[in-house]
Amino acid sequence: MRFYDCRTAPSPQRTRILLAEKGLTPETIEVDLGKAEQLSGDFRRLNPRCTVPVLELDDGTCLTENAGIAAYLEALVPDPPMLGTTPEEKGLIASWNARIEMEGFMPVADAFRNRTKGMIGRAITGPTDYEQIPELAARGQARGIEFFDMLNERLGESEYVAGAAFSWADISAAVVTDFAKWVKLGMTEEHTNTKRWYDLVQQRPSFSA
Repeated sequence: MRFYDCRTAPSPQRTRILLAEKGLTPETIEVDLGKAEQLSGDFRRLNPRCTVPVLELDDGTCLTENAGIAAYLEALVPDPPMLGTTPEEKGLIASWNARIEMEGFMPVADAFRNRTKGMIGRAITGPTDYEQIPELAARGQARGIEFFDMLNERLGESEYVAGAAFSWADISAAVVTDFAKWVKLGMTEEHTNTKRWYDLVQQRPSFSA
């Protein structure tokens, strides 16, 4: 396998942590998003959507979405399980991960990409240039506050995001928590449940991968 990464971007960080949890060390190729290497002809042949991460399999198949990469790695290395083992666990992890992506990642991305100077003309990832919409940045900021309030409430009910065990949902939530710092969002002093959980997951060796 080859893993196309970018150490400064949140999306490939999720795959990087998952690979470490699975004990896998594929060849890693750094893609410099700051230099727009994801838009090059060579990279477009791997992923026409011009995004990272990409996991290139030995037969040349390219997995270009975190959901697909997670499903593949879970099937390849079932232990430790990151997507659940029982029907209930699988359903809860998938549900919470979807909420994190929709209610966490998307608002934070809107807040970041629609007001950052370096994102002018590049407000959406991918091969097409889109202009920034300031109203989306403001809405993303407001939605991000709601998300972190919701996450703190959830973590007052459960040790980890989707239940009693660390999972893919925790990886996603931890990465979006770090990403949100870029736009001055995230944990506040009142988010004591999130702080307890965040300190716990940061102790895992995979988060230093």
